[in-house]
Amino acid sequence: MTSFQLTRTLDEDAAETALRADVLHGLTHTPKVLPPKWFYDARGSELFEEITRLPEYYPTRAEREILLERAREIAAVSGARTLVELGSGSSEKTRHLIEAMPALDTYVPVDVSESALRGAATALLADHPGLRVHALLADFTRALQLPDSPGPRLVVFLGGTIGNLLPPERAVFLAAVRSMLSPGDALLMGTDLVKDEAVLVTAYDDARGVTAEFNKNVLAVINRELDADFHTADFEHVAVWNREQEWIEMRLRARSEVTVKVRALDLVVPFAEGEEILTEVSAKFRQEGVRKELAAAGLELTRWWTDTAGRFALSLSVAEGPVG
Repeated sequence: MTSFQLTRTLDEDAAETALRADVLHGLTHTPKVLPPKWFYDARGSELFEEITRLPEYYPTRAEREILLERAREIAAVSGARTLVELGSGSSEKTRHLIEAMPALDTYVPVDVSESALRGAATALLADHPGLRVHALLADFTRALQLPDSPGPRLVVFLGGTIGNLLPPERAVFLAAVRSMLSPGDALLMGTDLVKDEAVLVTAYDDARGVTAEFNKNVLAVINRELDADFHTADFEHVAVWNREQEWIEMRLRARSEVTVKVRALDLVVPFAEGEEILTEVSAKFRQEGVRKELAAAGLELTRWWTDTAGRFALSLSVAEGPVG
């Protein structure tokens, strides 16, 4: 007998409210900034899927290599009977773990897209009829109340998305993850690793210009949702390596002096020639740094796996003792 349940923790207008707040704050801030989550409307998601297939963009292939090689080991070490995935999307990569977990009782995908949650659940339950799926329509960057399910729990956060958070945000996020876990539960996290600058920059500035189109899609989202008049041709895509912070910065740079109206916010935004909007930070990591950040949140790094080229890592960390 199949089992699917969906719990909503987001109001129907939550996305619109958040977009308005982020755009108002970001376009009046100095320097200007927009959160990367607004790339991902239907068109943005299509573009990102295309990016993952580009020869320059290695993280998706590298992470999949580790999952295929290590899924059984991860299942055995974690002993998980509940699998929680933050930012689950299509749940495609997680299938490798689910197939390696014959004792898995419950899968808890967490995402802001109800259609993605329902579509992934339908596909999974067709292949795993004994699995229970309790989906959470929620923003994983906020505190979550997980459904009752058998332990141990394994929380999965894949794709290197942790790198989109600034260090103080990562500390808050990891502490929130730890608060969901009981002693013996674990976190499996994907982290892109520090490597040659040229490899990193080309991964975010591909020859075909797909990443450039993806970056500019945030302007199309604002145009559609907030009645703005950005012209994407007025901005160029820029990807740079910040050596001091060890992260990639994606920016949109005004090609000339331009003024943009965001009518839904009654906002007029002037841009000087060369002025930039920071649209994404993608931090790259070293093992010892990951260990320290996990330890600060009350999680002990116990396993560290990389792809054969050493480009990307999956870490398994375990919650020990009471929270705090």
